[in-house]
Amino acid sequence: MIDKILIANRGEIALRVIRACREMGIQSVAVHSTADSDAMHVRMADESVCIGPPVASESYLSFPAIISACEITGAQAIHPGYGFLSENARFVQIVEDHGLTFIGPTAEHIRIMGDKITAKDTIKALGVPCVPGSDGCVATLKNAKLIGAEIGYPVIIKATAGGGGRGMKVAQTAADMEQAFMTARAEAKAAFGNDEVYIEKYLTTPRHIEIQIFGDGKGKAVHLGERDCSLQRRHQKVWEEAPGPVISEAERKEIGKTCAEAVSKISYIGAGTIEFLYENGEFYFIEMNTRLQVEHPVTEAIFGVDLVREQIRVASGLPMSFEQEELKINGHSIEVRVNAEKLPSFAPCPGTITAYHAPGGLGVRVDSALYNGYKIPPYYDSLIGKIIVHGRDRDEAITRLERALGELIVDGIDTTLPLFTALVKAEDVRRGSYNIHWLEHWLDGTYQT
Repeated sequence: MIDKILIANRGEIALRVIRACREMGIQSVAVHSTADSDAMHVRMADESVCIGPPVASESYLSFPAIISACEITGAQAIHPGYGFLSENARFVQIVEDHGLTFIGPTAEHIRIMGDKITAKDTIKALGVPCVPGSDGCVATLKNAKLIGAEIGYPVIIKATAGGGGRGMKVAQTAADMEQAFMTARAEAKAAFGNDEVYIEKYLTTPRHIEIQIFGDGKGKAVHLGERDCSLQRRHQKVWEEAPGPVISEAERKEIGKTCAEAVSKISYIGAGTIEFLYENGEFYFIEMNTRLQVEHPVTEAIFGVDLVREQIRVASGLPMSFEQEELKINGHSIEVRVNAEKLPSFAPCPGTITAYHAPGGLGVRVDSALYNGYKIPPYYDSLIGKIIVHGRDRDEAITRLERALGELIVDGIDTTLPLFTALVKAEDVRRGSYNIHWLEHWLDGTYQT
């Protein structure tokens, strides 16, 4: 068993890993930039190392700094959390070359799934359903128009190295193709240094459904049901829940089995999420995230498992602590992401926390690194906490979420709390009647601060 782990991250996810380490009797090492010297994950870890200045490229994204911190502290393994270096295949290879353990998938699997076209080709060959579209990247406008005519409009042009909604444009008709194609390529080049794009059929009213899988790296894998992440703004999730409000037990069993069998064939190790668009009873693969997801707590809540603990176990060469037959859904869970942002613009709002009080009670979990007097730095993601609720059914979970939102106090900065206070009262949300476009339309039409 690994006995010392360095967490190459910050904020609530670093705390999440530190807590799992403490329960397992494993020593934890926090790394931090100079901007995070007083951060909660630094205070809670057994050891801490300053790895550079505030800018992430010189600290949290610095390969030499993180490897050096391992050598200084004697850490045997690195847990990447999510974001930063969690899906960087080159970093994983360097970690392995230094005789360290990366708590996550292999560099090869990260590389395969990190390229959208390669991922789609791979997953399709493994029997997972995919959205109709181009075979590989589309290099010319002429070919783009031919593909659009073949699969039918509307279509979406996506960057092969994309993420976060960048390098994505929709062409509603053939007349829109030229501008959408050229704009998507330009955005992809600017954001990722790679202007390659591919084309898929654009589904008009899909939900975003993702399947949590877990593999032992030896050819065994399980699925832990689905999460519905359809409430999104600019392709960024704000509300996630499990199980999905519209997914039947038969659908869950079939798509879960398909995903688990697919990753078992490639001997995938650790946590991963296979994401789909779901429309008219059909699942269409969009991407695979080869890491722990921000929204993993809702899966933990309904299955009663600790996914970080399992990551550490399989990275240590131990078997998973559960079998597929043992994974039974218990109740319903919802997570909302609280960001330090000013509504309605959603502009980042760093600053000093003058008062903080976390909600509590039965079925309420808060993952946050906030404390009274904490200064939120302006250099990183605006996520400051997650409220996760669990109830016997979806109605009870929503009721608990409404209560928890009323108890949470975060003074000194603007946050997205008013958004969720409004969402829990929205009839469509209460009915579970929405798709990936619903939130943006709702914000444009009705939301007021």
